[in-house]
Amino acid sequence: MKYKVPFVNAPEHFRSLEGEILSAIKNVLSRGDLIMRGDLEDFESNLASFTKTKYAIGLNSGTDALYFSLKALNIGDGDEVITVSHTFVASISAIVFAGAKPILVDVRDDFNMDMDVLEDAITPKTKAIIPVHLNGHMCSMGRLMEIAEKHNLFVIEDAAQSLGAKFKGKMAGSFGITGCFSFYPFKLLGAFGDAGAVVTNKEAVAEKIRLLRDHGQKTKTELVCYGFNSRLDNLQAAILNVKFKYLPDWIERRRQIAGIYNKELSDIPQVKLPPKSDEDFYDVYQNYVLRVKERDKLYEFLKEKGVETLIKDPIPLHFQKGLALSHFHLPYSEQLAGEVISLPIYPELTSEQIEYVVECIHDFTGISN
Repeated sequence: MKYKVPFVNAPEHFRSLEGEILSAIKNVLSRGDLIMRGDLEDFESNLASFTKTKYAIGLNSGTDALYFSLKALNIGDGDEVITVSHTFVASISAIVFAGAKPILVDVRDDFNMDMDVLEDAITPKTKAIIPVHLNGHMCSMGRLMEIAEKHNLFVIEDAAQSLGAKFKGKMAGSFGITGCFSFYPFKLLGAFGDAGAVVTNKEAVAEKIRLLRDHGQKTKTELVCYGFNSRLDNLQAAILNVKFKYLPDWIERRRQIAGIYNKELSDIPQVKLPPKSDEDFYDVYQNYVLRVKERDKLYEFLKEKGVETLIKDPIPLHFQKGLALSHFHLPYSEQLAGEVISLPIYPELTSEQIEYVVECIHDFTGISN
């Protein structure tokens, strides 16, 4: 189906950068610099500078960023790690594959970890907390860091959706011992394939993750440990370097679109808008998420009108039988699974498309009355 307003527009995104992207690809291929070369080093330097951290390590995914963070901290069998169910499954699977036990807590109105229930979930086995900065809005990191320090716990930030977001002026990914990012193609900063990274201020952690991503090789002749094949390839790094200089403008455009949605949809009682940011938060709007009681009907209505939306995880992760997490009772996360719907929000959206989305939602709410 061809949508009048697609949820994302990868072809238009490519067209807007086509000359620069093709030039970068040709440059890499003509040099034969494919794995672990200068473009990757440049990207790591760019990312560390942007997040105001000392080290960045390019990986093949945000999932490995989380998993390697746990491994680098020696978290495994017998340990517990606290995170949330209202997230992408990678936040939880990284814990499981590290050999640790995921402990899930509920979220609150901003879709992020509820600090009022966090401390109750801590036990003598707890070793780390993985806060998820969902949709481009950060967790309340002041209180979270206080709790973590009080109980001597590691904080591993899942910032896959929040590159550029801030809490009290401090960048997402720079609070914890590591910050984990995904550069999946439809992220704020997306590769043209899979990509991810870890940032950290701890040299020892950075060095361990570098070893883990490349088979434990310290040099081509010295193996320090067993490792994996999880390198961010040089070609994707070169593409990300082209895109990086546009990231601030893209974030500002997303914020502008969110502002239009906020203004134009604020008078509809059937629709609950994303949480308003106070002065402590700088949101980057990876997603613009509404809450609607008749969510499924709205989804179908917009689809018929040619507006593509996304319903993420209509079944809460802890209700997925294959994950064996049904012993957790998370009423707010369960409620959100039946109400949330994401609208198109990306820099290539035109004013006419934004206006049409707003018009369609107004039409639906008039019909549903």
